[in-house]
Amino acid sequence: MSALLARYAECIFWMARYMERAENLARILDVHETFARDTRGSKDWTAIVQLNADTARFKELYPSATAENVTNFYILDGQNPTSIISAVGYARENARQLRPLISTEMWTQLNVFHNWLHTLGPTDIALHNLPRLCGKLKEACQTHTGITEGTFYRDQGWYFYQLGKYLERADQTTRLLDIKYHTLLPSTADVGSPIDISQWSALLRSAAAYHAFRRVHPRGMTPASVAGFLLFNDSFPRSVVVCTRQVDQLLTRLKSKYRLRRGSIAMECVDEIQAALDAHGIEQVIAQGLHEYLDWLQLRFAEVSGHIAVAYFGLDQTAAA
Repeated sequence: MSALLARYAECIFWMARYMERAENLARILDVHETFARDTRGSKDWTAIVQLNADTARFKELYPSATAENVTNFYILDGQNPTSIISAVGYARENARQLRPLISTEMWTQLNVFHNWLHTLGPTDIALHNLPRLCGKLKEACQTHTGITEGTFYRDQGWYFYQLGKYLERADQTTRLLDIKYHTLLPSTADVGSPIDISQWSALLRSAAAYHAFRRVHPRGMTPASVAGFLLFNDSFPRSVVVCTRQVDQLLTRLKSKYRLRRGSIAMECVDEIQAALDAHGIEQVIAQGLHEYLDWLQLRFAEVSGHIAVAYFGLDQTAAA
């Protein structure tokens, strides 16, 4: 790849990741407000901060994890690099550098979305307005995805966009499952209770997986069945196994169609992830430690991203780490 194309490829890759991240966060905030309640009937917002590994950063800016503080931190706080307003801002900056490559429709929609976010204030993120706002946020992200699908030219850039999207999606699914799985049940006495079912439904809805899950499991819901679905179901587009296979196919296509042969290390890492996903069922994974398994997956996905950066974006190992 030429240096110029490498810069474009990196921008496309990260534009996709940031938009996927923004939609995922809007979905989590929406579902958390609507469904997720602890045993006292109040909402625990700390889990969302933990989900994004933002505890230290959040404590520097806010005294406590109240609903108001967490929603502001993750929607409108420009000081927080993981907020929706920051993610869309980063996506827009990458899109600005891609103006010669992306469609006018892609740029216009993302620019309008970015500008609209900067018109929002405290009233817009108040809890009684949050479901409506999150709906608009998700719709804007999905509109971006649809416009990209319908207008983005199918060359190398398209493959890097898809790589960013599926790597981010896989990472977000593992994080969501890791945090929620270990915080949903305060005690074994709650298993099977209405609180228990509501919590697992919330986890599925956060991953846009509830209706797909019910097609496979029309009756009953257990922690193992939910975790197994999000990890191993090969027909659900947000499952870890589907995202991993997509990444593998995209890297293979870049190598075979465009002769980009420097991605071998990334492909080997993806092969390792696929082997781990194929080796065990969910019951065995839970018995051996679900957290450790998910943590290992997150580290491997980060490695894949780093190897892609070194191979295709012209970054050295230190910068990619």
